Amino acid sequence: MSQLNSTSSDSVLVGTGVLIEQLLKGEFICQVTNEDGWRALKSPQTRERVEQYLNQINRTVCSAGEGDVFFCGYLQLGDAERQVISSQFKEICSALIPLVEWLVLVQEANGQDEPLREGMPIRLTDLQAQIEDTPAFSEQLAKLASYRLFGSSSSSSDGQLKLVFKRLLELGFLTKPNAEKQLYIATGKIDYLYEVIRFIDETEGLNLEAQAETASQRDLL
Repeated sequence: MSQLNSTSSDSVLVGTGVLIEQLLKGEFICQVTNEDGWRALKSPQTRERVEQYLNQINRTVCSAGEGDVFFCGYLQLGDAERQVISSQFKEICSALIPLVEWLVLVQEANGQDEPLREGMPIRLTDLQAQIEDTPAFSEQLAKLASYRLFGSSSSSSDGQLKLVFKRLLELGFLTKPNAEKQLYIATGKIDYLYEVIRFIDETEGLNLEAQAETASQRDLL
């Protein structure tokens, strides 16, 4: 019996160790990207074990999306930590406008009533057809793809879309369950992005979502 308990305990420690490594690498853990890790962090016992380790190195488990997206943050902020966060914040800010414009384009081209959220699918072929059938959407895509975040030099909607979606996969906003199919799933990092947008809107008054919507409405006229 004691041997069985030891084996069970070792398995838990190994699983927790992998989870800690993923968090420290900057991964966002949600049900879409890592269901086992997500379920583990939903467990108070596992969450406590992860916290105990992270707290020793001035880290903590943070959450977004009403507690359904987990990522690693600092427990206490000193000068070094503030410098890292400031750098990360500047990087996020530089990417916000293209990301928001992409979200607006996907919502409008797909005729959705609500914005893209974790777990929602995007069929690239359907999206491409909608964009190519509407000149205003094609113009939006061309503008979007030219941002430094994506850096596309392609003149075709097909090339622009493929590069944009490839980059969004790399950034962790999308996942592609089947390499052979053009089906993408939004990850929990999308919900984290919304919280960043709300925070910046409230503190800086940038009104990013309204800017993107106004730009797309102007293009449609």
